[in-house]
Amino acid sequence: MHPPGDAPVPASADPASPDPAPADGPDAGPSTATDATLTVHPDGPLDLRLTLMMVRHGPGDPSLRIRQDGTVWHALRTPAGPATLLLRAGPGRVDASAWGPGAQHALAGLPDLLGARDDVRSFDPAGHAGIAAAHRRMRGLRIPRTGDVLGALVPAVLEQRVVTVDAHDAWRRLLLQHGATPPGPAPAGMRVPPDARGWRRVPSWDWRRAGVDDRRASAVLRAAAVAPRLQEAVDLEPAELRRRLLTVPGIGGWTVAETTRRALGDADAVSVGDLHLPRLVGDAVAGRRVEQDEVLEVLAPWAPHRARVVRLLELVERSTRGGRTRPLPRRAVRPA
Repeated sequence: MHPPGDAPVPASADPASPDPAPADGPDAGPSTATDATLTVHPDGPLDLRLTLMMVRHGPGDPSLRIRQDGTVWHALRTPAGPATLLLRAGPGRVDASAWGPGAQHALAGLPDLLGARDDVRSFDPAGHAGIAAAHRRMRGLRIPRTGDVLGALVPAVLEQRVVTVDAHDAWRRLLLQHGATPPGPAPAGMRVPPDARGWRRVPSWDWRRAGVDDRRASAVLRAAAVAPRLQEAVDLEPAELRRRLLTVPGIGGWTVAETTRRALGDADAVSVGDLHLPRLVGDAVAGRRVEQDEVLEVLAPWAPHRARVVRLLELVERSTRGGRTRPLPRRAVRPA
């Protein structure tokens, strides 16, 4: 459970695994002509799967699917309208096809989504053999920047104070019911997330059917009401977006970190309050028990890459357990 206020627990499914073939039907096929294409040449190693796992919300996320062959389908909302992206990684490049009114806008943001603003070259894991080894093994991990504040904020709010599998289930249910069918030949069952107006139109009974309590639903509605003001800050200093987010009732430090890491590609945004974080950092870095208020201090030698370190540690921990995570209760634990 999350402590009262804001923090989640780790998921019971391995978020580093690709999606299985969907149960809701095969790809719609290439019958729809591509609206736009782009080839991106990253300035360093890029693992497409590891990078985009950071913006996926569970293996059943209707807005992002990673196939067994490594291709990625992404249904997203842009200022120009909805778009569908199909990404294929090749040697030293990523080939992208896009459909929909937002196709050009989606392609313009693709380098950021693939971590172009992530200054991984300034990350020096020296001084800790385990972190250095993980970085060498997963050098293609980049911190993606979506540029979409509300799109990052809503799923973070859904993860407050509940087990993550329930939050992912709520996200899936809400998108399937209230998201839009993506343009182009997207796989069956994919959805474009609602915009601010769409989230405000979700009736109270649909929040409850999705397992979202009134406190979290209200936080989403308040954020949607000021979404333009939040989005304005995406190109300002990160501190300004953090300040604006914290003015929304129901948004705390954990949610802010989750949002800025995805929307801004903030490699230093650590979700302090996560119940697994002190154990993870304590076991792997400090070699002793660590309390929540010590996490940032223990990770301080790797600023401004502390979120990268946490992600590397999470991936290493899962790999050492064969991709399995500790069992968690299936149902949500409500806040006190």
